[in-house]
Amino acid sequence: MSQTNEANDSVYLEELKGVKCGVAEKMREKRLCYDGVMLKKSNIAFIDGQNLHLGTTKQQWKIDLRKFRTYLKDKYAVIEARYHLGFVSEEEQDLYTNLQMCGFVVQFREHGSALKGKKKGNVDTDIVFEAMKILTEKDVAHNIILVSGDGDYRKLVDYLIEKKRFKKILFPNRKFASSLYKHLPPAYYDYLDSPGVRSKIALNEKRQKTGFTIKKKRSP
Repeated sequence: MSQTNEANDSVYLEELKGVKCGVAEKMREKRLCYDGVMLKKSNIAFIDGQNLHLGTTKQQWKIDLRKFRTYLKDKYAVIEARYHLGFVSEEEQDLYTNLQMCGFVVQFREHGSALKGKKKGNVDTDIVFEAMKILTEKDVAHNIILVSGDGDYRKLVDYLIEKKRFKKILFPNRKFASSLYKHLPPAYYDYLDSPGVRSKIALNEKRQKTGFTIKKKRSP
């Protein structure tokens, strides 16, 4: 990946006060700047990669990773999207590269030698830990977005709502979203497979065979 691409895909977590960004000169509110776009309220997304994959492929459609990252930024002011995967596979190196090129922070779960051969993919404890870590950091005021339909996150979601640090949970599949979230008000959830959202993030039919596209480098 070139230095230019790295700069374009990087996320900026530093809070700004009174700094120019576009036409804004003085800002009384704390704001963040991501790719030159002013964000009044910033969020961090935690994505359960396995749940997202299973939830969408069951309906025979796939997500365009770049479109999805753009959607998270434009719709929910996501300045950092952490894509959690359960294990590292040599066969999926192109996918990992593409995720990073699309602006995701790829995070793998650490396993002991006894579990490496079993390919355990659950990342719920990692996501819960990282979300709580953000909550306890005084200098970080971001709210949390969760992409998963797994009911294991129910207690985390309830706690973040109580602390007013939760933005929304995005269910990959309406049919397979856990019933443990039925108590949530509509403002706290949405479905990625709803027609309006799917039209913005779905992979084009011509690219459905691979599920992702590697961006070709331009010749010098």
